[in-house]
Amino acid sequence: MNGTPGAPATEAPEAYGTLAFVESPVQLLNVLEWAHATAGPQARTRPHDLTVVVLSPTDPMTRGQLRRMAELARHEGMRVRWEEARGGAGAPFQTIGGLASALRQARRIVIGDPFSRYVQLLLTITRARDLVVVDDGTATMEFIAQLTGGERLVRWHRRGGRRGPRDLVFGPVSAVARRRLTPSRTRTVEVFTSMPVEEAPGVTVTANDFGWTRARFGPPRVSRGADLVGTSLVETGVVDPDRYVEAVTALARAHGATRYFAHRRESADKLHRLAVETGLEIVRPDLPLELIARRGPIGRLILSFPSTVVHTLPLALAGTGVRVAVCDVNPLWLKETASPRAQGFLSGVTTTARDVQRLPALG
Repeated sequence: MNGTPGAPATEAPEAYGTLAFVESPVQLLNVLEWAHATAGPQARTRPHDLTVVVLSPTDPMTRGQLRRMAELARHEGMRVRWEEARGGAGAPFQTIGGLASALRQARRIVIGDPFSRYVQLLLTITRARDLVVVDDGTATMEFIAQLTGGERLVRWHRRGGRRGPRDLVFGPVSAVARRRLTPSRTRTVEVFTSMPVEEAPGVTVTANDFGWTRARFGPPRVSRGADLVGTSLVETGVVDPDRYVEAVTALARAHGATRYFAHRRESADKLHRLAVETGLEIVRPDLPLELIARRGPIGRLILSFPSTVVHTLPLALAGTGVRVAVCDVNPLWLKETASPRAQGFLSGVTTTARDVQRLPALG
């Protein structure tokens, strides 16, 4: 689908020079940042040459944020093709069939999530000689490490677990996608990221400094208070929900936080519990937090647990006087079923963050 959700796709496949596949608002934000960072007289791609394909999820909050981000992309001169990629049992076949010709003819493919099975399946079709991976948050750190180590691509919170039947069936597709994401004599691979990543042989790493965000929004009005940023660590099965609520309560009281910016994946039940037990105002943003914070108003102190925002917000809010503080996750908060990699990964997210204040883990 092209344009607004529900509209038919009208572009001819030949019109596609660069195809960008996104499944989340942050991925689309970082496509905008990539296009902005690579613009100029010798630009490799220009807005009218870039088509963003939204592989729409089913979650209402994510869909709402994606619609807002899609409008921003159109405003920048990009074409947006909205695909109801998960709209029923036959939707994946219809989506992939409709994209096959464009995938084969596109010169460059930009993806936001190399761990996505949907994206991996699409990568098996493309003949593009240039591949770009834009940030999908802290997962980018794990992607580079796995690519360098020759490992299969697995999200960090699932590592160490047993491979299920679907993993085994999808294994050959994932292996092909991994080869597509490996640089060769006939294929270039670029990673556009604000994360501190390892060097990978043959991979070009380009820094994302959130120049587009800073140019289009703000500076924000900064209030005297503190704001707290939520995470989906409970929803992904990493952190015990009771421990999480206790930690949020203690952190908010210690620093006088009054607002809680919810992660788009946080459950309504958990957010209701937080509102009742902490007294925090729950805010469900309609855009990625980097844009919300840049538009303002925003507290002079932003509190977070280990997450992507401890790397991105200092860049987006550079020069505003806003401080970002990160509170480590106490190992006691982890669920027994959490991945053995969880504590080490979360600790790495905190220790590699630049221009943030580190807070000790709560009891």
